[in-house]
Amino acid sequence: MKLRSFRVRIALVLVLLTGSALVGFGAMSGWLLYNAKMSRLDEVMKIQLLRTARAQQRDRWLAYEELLPRIFGVEAETPTAFLIQDATTGAVVYQSRQWPADLDLAPLWPPPPPLLKAASPSPTPSTASRLLPRSKLKFSDPRLVTRQTTADTWRVGAATFSRSRVAIAISLKAIDSEMAAIRSTFLLSIITILLLIAGAAWILSGRALRPIRQLTQAIRQVTVKGLDQRVPVGDADLEFAALIQVFNQMLENLDRSFHHASRFSADAAHELKTPLAILQGELEQAIHKADRGSALQQHLSSLLDEVRRLSGIVRKLLLLSLADAGRMNLHLIRVNVSELLLQMLEDIELLDPSLTVEAQIVPDQWVLGDRDLLAQALHNLITNAVKYNLPNGWIKLDVVHSQTKVFVTVINASKSILPEDRDLIFDRFHRGDAARTRHIEGTGLGLSLAREIVRAHHGDIALIPTPLGQVSLKLSLPLSKRKSGTE
Repeated sequence: MKLRSFRVRIALVLVLLTGSALVGFGAMSGWLLYNAKMSRLDEVMKIQLLRTARAQQRDRWLAYEELLPRIFGVEAETPTAFLIQDATTGAVVYQSRQWPADLDLAPLWPPPPPLLKAASPSPTPSTASRLLPRSKLKFSDPRLVTRQTTADTWRVGAATFSRSRVAIAISLKAIDSEMAAIRSTFLLSIITILLLIAGAAWILSGRALRPIRQLTQAIRQVTVKGLDQRVPVGDADLEFAALIQVFNQMLENLDRSFHHASRFSADAAHELKTPLAILQGELEQAIHKADRGSALQQHLSSLLDEVRRLSGIVRKLLLLSLADAGRMNLHLIRVNVSELLLQMLEDIELLDPSLTVEAQIVPDQWVLGDRDLLAQALHNLITNAVKYNLPNGWIKLDVVHSQTKVFVTVINASKSILPEDRDLIFDRFHRGDAARTRHIEGTGLGLSLAREIVRAHHGDIALIPTPLGQVSLKLSLPLSKRKSGTE
């Protein structure tokens, strides 16, 4: 699975690189340390091989056996042993009590010194004490090997002298225990170091990526009300500082362009209100002066309808421009949403008497809002349900509430909305195929205006998935627990 987090990847890469370096360093150090210990052991063993060969009496061998652990620098509990054989017959002259019985020395003995191959006849047991004279002993190079027995692992040194063969064996338990302790300590140190490195990498990468988080947070807040914010450059790195400056410049350009467009829409709508009002008044007077039922009066009535329609569009555009600029003025009072919908049920019968209306309205659902604007938003939802209904269709109105919200659901019989149109129904001036094919009157601003009004009241409108042949819009508003009074 691919890791998507840059911080996690940085931490993992540093941990892997550092861990690999530490493990390699630890393995090399452990190998060198083990070899150093074994070399020291071998040097001591070579010296003790000659010393053991010089000993002549059994009581001295017994004392020497007790001194071996101290000589090799190990604990007294560490098994140490030595063996002396006759060089010619292989008879055992002396064997330590701890000598391992299953330790095979046959292939280990080095050959005798070249000049001393013709040794004197084998001594008798009575002359065993004179096997090793104090004169200078000649011997071949000792052999040092590691041997495994059933009970232990031994480091064995063997040397062949002119008249004897000497072997010393020491258990490697002590060295193995020391190396195990060193490995455990090193492993614990590696884990601790890697955790510290991972934490440091996480903190440092987090600080390095702080400008990215600031940019992300700023981009999330890039709305109509958030275009005036800027991301501070501060002490950001040069690479991020350039990115922040470009982003701030983009926000500034967007803010300027949006305010220009918003001001133009508001100014245009405001300037159109007065001539349209004058035109509407003049047409109404002309209609009253014209002969009743004449062609002129009918023509003037048609023009008056178009002027009223244009006035409605201008009013909606003005409200939308105010909403875009975040300057929609709300006269907040306690509004009974249930009562508003009950009053609008009569409008449905007037708009289309053939529709069947079913309402399940929980009474006294109060919200804090602008009564006129909320009434317009609800009216737009109901009008949309009536316009896009099927012949002899139906409409369902539901009003319920939760702990914090009031939900108004408007469901109507209709042709199913195409998948490509589901995300566009709240776009301004968008009209679906049904409106074009059936020549339904409208401008495509009703739902977008209703959503802006509801969002100004900290609510929302959403299209709810329904079975085929139905369309459902759900409005939600914050619930006001008080049932009466104004603020």
